[in-house]
Amino acid sequence: MTGLGSATPSASGFVTALFPAYRCRVQQIADSFAWPLRRPLSRWLGGIVCVVLLPLLFIPLLGYAVAATRAAEQDRSQGPPPWTLSLGLLSDGFWTALAVIVTLLPFALLLNPLAGALRAPAGNELTAHVAAFFLLALPWGLLALLVLPHATAAFAARGRPGDLFNFVASLRKVGDDFATWNVAVGAIVTAWAIGLACVGVLCVGIVPGIFYAILVSAHAAAALEGPRPRLPAG
Repeated sequence: MTGLGSATPSASGFVTALFPAYRCRVQQIADSFAWPLRRPLSRWLGGIVCVVLLPLLFIPLLGYAVAATRAAEQDRSQGPPPWTLSLGLLSDGFWTALAVIVTLLPFALLLNPLAGALRAPAGNELTAHVAAFFLLALPWGLLALLVLPHATAAFAARGRPGDLFNFVASLRKVGDDFATWNVAVGAIVTAWAIGLACVGVLCVGIVPGIFYAILVSAHAAAALEGPRPRLPAG
C-alpha cells in the first residue's frame, strides 16, 4: 500500500506537468484555422490564381506553401506572407513538388496492374481504373501525412532540399512526438475537409477553399518544427 501511495503522487505530478505543454501545442495548432485570415484577403489573389491554373502554376503554389510554413515558424502572430515571385520561391516549389512525386510514384506504378486485377470483378476497364485509383489513394494519403508535414517543416526551417527526402528522419520525428503530429495532421485533414465543403455547403467555391486548406496546413506543419514549450525538468 505504501509503495502504491508513493507512486500515485509521482504519476499525478507527471500528468500535471505534461498536460499544460501539450495543451499549449494544441492551441498553437488550433490557431491554424484563423491564421489565413490575419492579413488582408488581397494576399489570397496570387494563391487563387495558382489554384485556378494548377497544372501550370503548381510549383509557385508549393513554393508559397513553403514560404507560409517558414513565416509561421518564425512568427505565429503574423498572418501569411506577401506573394513575392522569386527564384527562391520557385526553387522551394520545385523541390517540394519533387518530394510529392517521390511519395506518389510507387502508387502510380501500381495503378495499371491493380486495375488489371480488378477488371474482371469491375466489369469494364474504366470502372477498374477508378476503383484502383481510390484503393491506392488512401495508402498514399497516409504515407504523405506521415512524412511530408515534418519534411516540409524541416525544409522551411533550414532550406536544405535533402530534408524533404529524409523520410526516415520524418518517421522518427513522428515516433518521438506522436501527440503533436497527430494534432497537426488532424488540423490538416480538417482544413481540407472544410476546403472541399466550400464547393456547396459554404457557398464560397472550391478554389478559395483549397487555398485556405493550404495555408492552414502550412501553419499546422510549422508547429512540428518551430519553438515548442518544454516540459519542466525532473
